[in-house]
Amino acid sequence: MVPVRLTGPRLAVREYHHTERDVDALHALFGDPEVTRHLPFGPGDREECADQVELYLEEAMAGERDTYRLAVTRLADAEDPADATPVGQASLTLDGYRAAQLGCVLARGSWGRGYAGETVGLLCDLAFGPLDLHRVAARVAVANEASVRVLTRLGFRREGRLRHDGFKDGVWTDSYLYSLLADEWPGPAARTQGG
Repeated sequence: MVPVRLTGPRLAVREYHHTERDVDALHALFGDPEVTRHLPFGPGDREECADQVELYLEEAMAGERDTYRLAVTRLADAEDPADATPVGQASLTLDGYRAAQLGCVLARGSWGRGYAGETVGLLCDLAFGPLDLHRVAARVAVANEASVRVLTRLGFRREGRLRHDGFKDGVWTDSYLYSLLADEWPGPAARTQGG
């Protein structure tokens, strides 16, 4: 396993650790009904989150890794980002030839600060850089306007609407499908210079 460690201006994206801190942080995220409102699952308990962290570590150790579920931390929260408490989760799931599905979830206290854009940018740097992917896609609940804005700002294009894509709490919901291709991604240097 080659551990993933990505660093942006304010955030770091790293592998999860099987520690009380990381499990508690994941539970704070996935145990919050407001955070899981647009996700395909409802709030989970702490034991489920501990099982998830264990699964993430198993996925990270896979011989041919196809799933990256990573902790998002604030650089200001610790001298070493590996010691910081996660404030979100970032994911890339490889699906097909040089393609992946992207995901990003942040704790409610981190909303409205531009962290989602920075996190998705770091994931795109990983996808189009070291992973040498050609296409990254993201599915977004139609009602999740904040995520739609983030993807649009980063250059993702809407490909269409997936009707009755999700079923939660007895209700069918639609999703938008967005994608970004490698030659459409400006890369970290262009973004830092205002691109």
